Amino acid sequence: MPQNNTTSNNLINTLSSNTKLAKEHIKNILKLLDDGATIPFIARYRKELTGSASDEVLREFEAIYQMTQALLLRKEEISRLIGERATLTQTLIHSIDEAQTLSVLEDIYRPYKEKKSTRATEAVKKGLTPLANTLSLAKLSLSAFEHEAKKFVKNGVKSTEEAIIGAQDILAERYADNHREREAIRNTMLRHGLIVTKPTKNFQSNGTYKNLANESQKIAYIPSHRYLAIMRAVKEKELTIKITIDMQRVEENIKQYKIPRNASSSKELLFAAYKDGLKRLLLPSIEREVHKQLKEKADSIAINTFGKNLSQLLMTPPVSKKILLGVDPAFVSGCKLAVIDANAHYLDSAVIYPTPPKKAYEASKKEVLKLIKKYHIQGVAIGNGTGSQETQEFFATLNAKEGINISYTVVSEAGASVYSASKIAQEEYPKLDVTIRGAISIAQRVRDPLATFVKIDPKSLGIGQYQHDVNQKLLQKRLDDVTEDIVNRIGVDINSASFSLLSHVAGIGERIAKNIIDYRKEHGDFKKKSELLLVKGLGKKAYEQAAGFIRIKDAKNPLDISGIHPESFEVASRVQKLNIQTINIPTLAKELHVGEATLKDIIQELKKPGFDPRKELVEIPFQNGMRDISRLQEGSIISGVVRNITDFGAFVDIGLKNDGMIHISKMSTKRISHPLEILSINQYLPQIQVLSVDTDKNKVGLGLIY
Repeated sequence: MPQNNTTSNNLINTLSSNTKLAKEHIKNILKLLDDGATIPFIARYRKELTGSASDEVLREFEAIYQMTQALLLRKEEISRLIGERATLTQTLIHSIDEAQTLSVLEDIYRPYKEKKSTRATEAVKKGLTPLANTLSLAKLSLSAFEHEAKKFVKNGVKSTEEAIIGAQDILAERYADNHREREAIRNTMLRHGLIVTKPTKNFQSNGTYKNLANESQKIAYIPSHRYLAIMRAVKEKELTIKITIDMQRVEENIKQYKIPRNASSSKELLFAAYKDGLKRLLLPSIEREVHKQLKEKADSIAINTFGKNLSQLLMTPPVSKKILLGVDPAFVSGCKLAVIDANAHYLDSAVIYPTPPKKAYEASKKEVLKLIKKYHIQGVAIGNGTGSQETQEFFATLNAKEGINISYTVVSEAGASVYSASKIAQEEYPKLDVTIRGAISIAQRVRDPLATFVKIDPKSLGIGQYQHDVNQKLLQKRLDDVTEDIVNRIGVDINSASFSLLSHVAGIGERIAKNIIDYRKEHGDFKKKSELLLVKGLGKKAYEQAAGFIRIKDAKNPLDISGIHPESFEVASRVQKLNIQTINIPTLAKELHVGEATLKDIIQELKKPGFDPRKELVEIPFQNGMRDISRLQEGSIISGVVRNITDFGAFVDIGLKNDGMIHISKMSTKRISHPLEILSINQYLPQIQVLSVDTDKNKVGLGLIY
């Protein structure tokens, strides 16, 4: 936080008006953040100080805080700079104080900036400012002004015409730099401007962008995902883009409000100067700013959608107590198989060739039945990549012909190849082939999705939209924040967690995570949470942040199994001796000198020690049969699993090579603003209606039954 008391008070006041948090809670949160507390820790173990703000609320607050802080600091800097270069009038001070965005603030500062050489600065150097001032009043007739201009044919000015043009250049730049004019044009462009696209000579008429050419759409209404698509087409040189506004209306406003009343005939020169400033300087500058705003808005929406998708994916319930077979399907190279036990540990592997070109059904059957019998396999996870449909058909045939009743589920294999070639995978399975590691990942993302997905860059998980077009720094922060929040919300078994999982625990990070792994290898399993303090580099501060999120499943003290923070163990021990069902929370909280919110959490943990919130959600569904696109008809009722959600719809795995798509308009009888309002990643949809079937393109249009 800034050390200046005035700035600090302004910061808190601004944050109070821009968030729903009370000033008292804002002060507490800022103090906690300043002391190095993490968002998960603050959300879970400092509820009395924050009004029980959730991690989502705190993340939003953190973002607003950083933007507000940057705005206030820039206000101070601009006030100082203007004061050094000109007179900081009360009007300017008021304008700076009232500025709500950096754009408006920079508009105010613009006339006082040190500029590179421009037509206007060159005219000023030649002494044409007085002539510009005379023209701005437009009191002289055209001939009288031309006569006045003759006096300035000196200092490098070679003619009357050059003097007049120089004066106009000065006024054009003044107009373009005026913060009120800039704000007015910006608002006009944002509210009434049109985005117009035109095809280039490189345009592919039947390509990806075929529906984006020759578009004319209001900026105020253009969907963010459509804007990103257009800008990608512009980047790939298939489209050009231009923002247009009603120029006639703007020019009439100039005549009405910028040309002095009772102006003489020199007003035509003045109007020409302002019109030049509008077209040559102001509009291009504002157009760039508007594109920047549109991009930032589109990025924010896309990143937010990606973050919510990732959150839902990481919250996918684990399929526990099952020995699973992971299958990475393929054609020529064969299907790679990997068996994992109920604790997700690798057991065995094989390669079969049930798909074209070999179609070795008998040999493949023999190998799979051998693995099922040897390891008592209870379910199969099949990747959804190349050969998936044919592989599903193989297992469906096995069920039908052999009567083994082995159920399977189709799993998105996005990121499996990235993981299998990664340093993490090499360290985990140094003796295994890359392809077998991929099959292991496919099985493990069913057994324990969170532990598996944290090993993979979220951008490789196939759950975003235009992820490579958005601000990569902001995207990475959002995904890191989501991962950290979910990992800590669920908790981590310190004795089985991988390096990747441990590194996301509040207060730990990669360096300490490695030290924990090393300590575990040298000393064996942790017996209690306080033993964490023996880990190299894990001091009291890191322990305070991390301890509550650590679980020790076989600990002697049941509190070490729970999400109760060690700082509350004494209180929890006293609560354990009471009848939890009859506790009066306000009374007991006062007696134990503990906050009511903290006491409620302690009681909840004592009721369900080590509770996994994912257990409240529906597990990934398994199936026995096979679906063929040729058998689908419009009006058919089928089931599926949501794989990806975008601003415009959801992609659903219905057992085919390609996912079916539910457009946002086919999700509800009521108007919804985003698919995330009613759908979530990995959600099982028992009844979906087939709206269209394109067998040539292998595309299926779907609709929710409501």
